[in-house]
Amino acid sequence: MYRFLEQTVDGHMTHDVKTVRRDLDLLALSEMFERDDFNSYPVEDDGQVVGIVTKFDILKCFAFTPSQMLPRYHDLMSRKIGDVMTPDFIYVSPDTRLTRVLQIMVEHRIRSIIVLNGAQKLVGIVAREDVIAALKATARE
Repeated sequence: MYRFLEQTVDGHMTHDVKTVRRDLDLLALSEMFERDDFNSYPVEDDGQVVGIVTKFDILKCFAFTPSQMLPRYHDLMSRKIGDVMTPDFIYVSPDTRLTRVLQIMVEHRIRSIIVLNGAQKLVGIVAREDVIAALKATARE
C-alpha cells in the first residue's frame, strides 16, 4: 500500500484520449457513450481543451422543471455539446500523485479527470478504474 503513495497519474492514465467538439449534438454523443463505454469526453476547440461533457450532462437536460414538465427527447437530443458541457473543469498534470486524484474524485464526486501538460495540452485522462487498478496492484506487493 505504501507504494500507492508514490504513484503518479502518468503511469496510470489513458494516453490515447477520444475528444469531442462542442458543435456535436447530444444524440451523436449518446451513441459515442454507448459504443465506447466512457463516462466523459474532453471537449476540444482548435486543439485546446475547453470543457468536459459527461453522461450526467445529458441526464440534466431531462430534469423536470416548472417550465419544462415534459421534455421532448428529440428536441433535447439535437442540442449541442457546447450548450451542456462543463467549461470550468478540474484537471491534473501527469506528475500529480494518485493520492491527490483520489481525494479530488471523492470530494467532487467525479469519475474522471482530464490530464494536461505544462503547455495546457491534453495528454490523457485518469478514471476511477485507473485509481482502483493502481490500489489493487500496490496492495498485492
